[in-house]
Amino acid sequence: MKYGFIKVAAAVPAVKVGDVVYNVQQIESLIAQAEGKGVEVMVFPELCLTGYTCQDLFREQLLLDKAEEGLLMLLDFTRKLDVISIVGLPVVINGLLYNCAVVIQHGTILGVVPKTYLPNYGEFYEKRWFASAQDLNPAEIYLAGSPVSVSAEPIIFSTGDDVKFGIEICEDVWAPIPPSNNLALAGADIIFNLSASDELIGKHRYLCSLLAQQSARTISAYVYASSGFGESTQDVVYGGNAMVFEDGCLLIDGERFSLQPQIQVAQVDVERLRMERRQNTTFINAQRHSSARHIAAKPVAPRDFELIRQVDAHPFIPKDGDMQQGCEEILNIQVAGLAKRLYHIGASKAVIGISGGLDSTLALLVTVKSFDKLGLDRKGIIGITMPGFGTTDRTYNNAMALMKALGVTIREISIAKAVTQHFEDIGHDMQKHDVTYENSQARERTQILMDVANQVNGIVIGTGDLSELALGWATYNGDHMSMYGVNAGVPKTLIRYLVSFVAGELATDILLDIIDTPISPELIPADAMGNIKQKTEDLVGPYELHDFFIYYFLRWGFSPKKIFILAQKAFDKTYDDATIKKWLQTFCRRFFTQQFKRSCLPDGPKVGSVSLSPRGDWRMPSDASSALWLKECEEL
Repeated sequence: MKYGFIKVAAAVPAVKVGDVVYNVQQIESLIAQAEGKGVEVMVFPELCLTGYTCQDLFREQLLLDKAEEGLLMLLDFTRKLDVISIVGLPVVINGLLYNCAVVIQHGTILGVVPKTYLPNYGEFYEKRWFASAQDLNPAEIYLAGSPVSVSAEPIIFSTGDDVKFGIEICEDVWAPIPPSNNLALAGADIIFNLSASDELIGKHRYLCSLLAQQSARTISAYVYASSGFGESTQDVVYGGNAMVFEDGCLLIDGERFSLQPQIQVAQVDVERLRMERRQNTTFINAQRHSSARHIAAKPVAPRDFELIRQVDAHPFIPKDGDMQQGCEEILNIQVAGLAKRLYHIGASKAVIGISGGLDSTLALLVTVKSFDKLGLDRKGIIGITMPGFGTTDRTYNNAMALMKALGVTIREISIAKAVTQHFEDIGHDMQKHDVTYENSQARERTQILMDVANQVNGIVIGTGDLSELALGWATYNGDHMSMYGVNAGVPKTLIRYLVSFVAGELATDILLDIIDTPISPELIPADAMGNIKQKTEDLVGPYELHDFFIYYFLRWGFSPKKIFILAQKAFDKTYDDATIKKWLQTFCRRFFTQQFKRSCLPDGPKVGSVSLSPRGDWRMPSDASSALWLKECEEL
């Protein structure tokens, strides 16, 4: 399980109802394919050795005997194979017939799991042929020549690298309390479902919702294989679903109604699932009284690792289909947070520094929406542009035009004179463009904002974002400080999308030009052509990389090695390995050294799954050592 990943598969073989030999041959072909792809565990549909739609043929001893012989054939076929296969067949136990899943590996039966909930309504008549696991008394049976202990007790199987999985069969997941609930709480990372669900209009959509919900509720991966082509279509049709979900998200989905056998392979991130469970105190409390019998598979030889799953390069960005809804929701959270603060303190004035950059633009837009929501006059928003030694005409003009377009009160207060006097007071050479030169300007701007807020009896709206907080890219007690930080939960890559979304609403060229402006604090004089000279991403690295690092470091607690291989996949055609490593080192170094700034942050709304609030999601000592993380970066 290198980097916490395991390959699983959902397989849908071609079937001939009642022809066990043919069915076994089809299953063997897919097992061989899975072994070649490095799959560790795979699941087949319900009763795949005989076909699900045998109906009263399940009463025929010949079919039951041939099913057992078919299992024996599979055991012989898998004798030298590492892949764990889960197949379905009817099994006689204590004189009763059960619809069972049988787990096999290396020619050995690891365990037998009987179906618990038998549908006997509508088109289903399973109680006509099968008994439920609830009717099963513990027994020792011989199946395909092997002694096997069977009972209704939940079973958790372990792979050679200690990935734990459980099994339920079709209707089990449709029950009010599915067996997978207990299996997951007892430690199963993955649930495999052998199914034979017929197709009805609207049913597939509901099925996907059900499986996604069960995967999310149990914080597990859910691998589902359902009967397909070859099952009887006498009264119903089987579409052959093959799906893998992980914590509520669909990883892979096969082709429905295919006339060909198929195997859908996905890479499940078990480490991610376990990390989520450890953080979720509700899950921890729920699992206290869960138990199951454990069966371990044989260890297998290590395999070469290849990351085959897709990795989103921009995990904070809503997906295309949800982009508008996602942007609206984020803005509504920001607006609701600020509106509550203004209402609570009875303030009708807000002061905000407008630089013509992305962050202050978003903060201004949120403030305007908040005032509109409260029915306050936009003139109560005091937008202050504070040109300094590095301010360019482009950002200055955009700042002024934006404030005018939004109808807020505009003030222009140059910081040049005050900062020059300050340099004189402390004896700093103005030609020395060092951290003192830069931070003095940032702190002067913050002092102006705070003092004006006192003048008008208002509050200062912070503009700093989540990415800057993670990197510590803020002047302590400068732009680091405000009275309410509306962007505190929004990463830099997302801010661009939010401003673009509002630009689409307002159809304004001003916002579009702000989006295209290089990100800069503008604390260093412009170049000879009057263009921005100090570009943030040249100094600390690309924000899209840092936001990627932030997401996987904070949300999932991944190590630098794992973040690195994920970044390699996500940015394959954008950044080379050396570039990713360089900025990952920068991220780890800055994240640890700059915690002291995050330990005293002002209030601000959380909008996503990652937050750096010292009162909420992230609590870390300001003097924690980064040695372990930087050492692992060096080893990449």
